[in-house]
Amino acid sequence: MFEDGDMKIAGEKPSKEMNNAVYPLSGEEYQRERINGNIEKAKKLGQTIAQVLVDNSKSAIAQQHEAAIESQKILLLSVTATTAFESFCPNQVTANTALNAFFDRLKVLDEEIYEDCCDSGAYSFYFLAYKSGNDIERRMGQTFAMVCGHDGDPIYQELGEALYCWFLGVVKQSIADLKFIGGKI
Repeated sequence: MFEDGDMKIAGEKPSKEMNNAVYPLSGEEYQRERINGNIEKAKKLGQTIAQVLVDNSKSAIAQQHEAAIESQKILLLSVTATTAFESFCPNQVTANTALNAFFDRLKVLDEEIYEDCCDSGAYSFYFLAYKSGNDIERRMGQTFAMVCGHDGDPIYQELGEALYCWFLGVVKQSIADLKFIGGKI
């Protein structure tokens, strides 16, 4: 069962708060990652994933969705990137670097998409679905349907699950392609 310590309610702008968080890093750890090339790879990873998110959000298919659903799709993809960096980058230093580069690049590419990624209480629901630890894809799909106002609708659940799985695959492949030193993939 969940403990109170497992629950974290995101603030008003959770992604901005994560982006601005200060993580205790040793100078030695950062220098090691910089010297072995992982910091530059992590920056490139974050920038690449931001570009994929923006490109996908501006596609003709995306423009056919309701604005609220499109906003939730963007948030789901952002959460997927965030959790994938954490899970598949070699360590916390590279994950944080990728995440910061992701949000920095999003802000430059499209301010509105950046705001969609940062300005939603729905982030907490996605985070809890991810942290549930089992059948994450299905839970992310259910959460997507819920925050889109279609709770229990199998079409929206499948759409959310498909989006999550697709973008997770994009991020994992990008990480693998960069060949991080000490990588998890």
